[in-house]
Amino acid sequence: MSSSFFIKTSENVKFAKRGKNVAASKRKGDGDSSGKSKLRGKKSSKYNEEISSDSETESPLVSKKRQANEETEYEETPQEKKLRLAKRYLEQLKEEEENKAEEDAFGTDLIAGRLQEEVLEQKGKLQRLIAKDLVPPDASEVRLLKGHKLPITCLVISPDDKFIFSAAKDCSIIKWDVESGKKLQLIPGGRKGTEDRHVGHTAHVLCMTISSDGKYLATGDMNKLIMIWEAETCKHLYKFTGHKGPVSGLSFRRGTHDLYSASHDRSVKVWNVDENAYVETLFGHQDAITGLDSLSRERCVTAGGRDRTVRVWKIAEESQLVFHGHEGSIDCIQLINEEHLITGADDGSVSLWSVNKKKPLSTVKQAHGCHGDTGLEQPHWIASVAALQNSDAVASGASGCSHSSLVQLWKCGQNYRSLEPLFSVPVPGFVNSLKFSSSGQFLVAGVGQEHRLGRWWRLKEAKNGIYIIPLKRKPPNPEEARTE
Repeated sequence: MSSSFFIKTSENVKFAKRGKNVAASKRKGDGDSSGKSKLRGKKSSKYNEEISSDSETESPLVSKKRQANEETEYEETPQEKKLRLAKRYLEQLKEEEENKAEEDAFGTDLIAGRLQEEVLEQKGKLQRLIAKDLVPPDASEVRLLKGHKLPITCLVISPDDKFIFSAAKDCSIIKWDVESGKKLQLIPGGRKGTEDRHVGHTAHVLCMTISSDGKYLATGDMNKLIMIWEAETCKHLYKFTGHKGPVSGLSFRRGTHDLYSASHDRSVKVWNVDENAYVETLFGHQDAITGLDSLSRERCVTAGGRDRTVRVWKIAEESQLVFHGHEGSIDCIQLINEEHLITGADDGSVSLWSVNKKKPLSTVKQAHGCHGDTGLEQPHWIASVAALQNSDAVASGASGCSHSSLVQLWKCGQNYRSLEPLFSVPVPGFVNSLKFSSSGQFLVAGVGQEHRLGRWWRLKEAKNGIYIIPLKRKPPNPEEARTE
């Protein structure tokens, strides 16, 4: 009875003074050894789950002291228990808040990084450094798509990188599937004099563009016409007239359906495709405009051909900036970001520009070499340029002999102040059009036997077609990853 009474009181009854508790337990222990052994067994099993081998050789005195300490440690007042539980609860709250703070910080960093990238993109200062990782593809990996009867003059890639639209001197437009390389749609060209009854172009198509949402496709031809098509079905929608010369450049403002057009009549026109309406005309160039491009700002850039100027047109302010640098006719132009652009000329040079500088930041002369007899060498014309937007990778294509015709990849230096050659891909013929895919996974070249703007000479051995060039990356280096 005494043993069971002792166990009950030790588990449920809290004494006011701990000293008396210890003394009482000692007296009870002296009077009933069996009760003590039961208590020790219960205490040991409850509080000493891991028992070391040293405990077997402990002296009775040490064992008694340990038991007394355990009882003292175990028996706590209601206030102490509340305090202990409160501390534990506070620790849990603190741990949860720290975990939540880490997750919030991670999410905030992601959002901040995205916003910072968008701000840099708007300012034209975003430069993704990917050129150093690009490696030349094998010749067997370059695909050729054939379908046009005459030289390719222009092409665009859909925003989702699934389709390619191409046009040629045969007046036709073809929609291709990138993955399979098959023709999905064909808009045939018409003969001269059938403009009234033929739906489509009846003259060489010189330029084309697609809206950033992939809804509209616009094409311009030698007959001064701009055609608007539904990109998905290739259904003809509108026809814009107004230019007094061949339409040589087209571009949709990103995020809108505002269309900019350039012509050999030296003017730039603004159209609203949603409203099927003409907006305004801008003048300034002294010679035929050969190229045009735009991004998301309400402005566009143009290449002025033989007036040797590059112009930035600020539509809202109704003003323009004039830049000089090339020694020959500037035949192609492309924006890298909102602040930087690349141009090519028939003097064989490729130039990098900033909209804040009147002269090029960097120029590479004879970028594709020369041809001709000794002492009479002439540089290969730069027929096309392309830029992977907001990156340091650009490309140029030239016209020349079949054995020297190629697509050259370049790396832009820091702040776009230099151009360094990366590698070249042999492509026989005139590289009349170049476009990077949005993802940067491939580069498309439109090639023909003749230059897109004329018939100065012809390369019979070249093929009229589209070359899809994969942009391979170097495998990640584990050592570099550890260093970073």
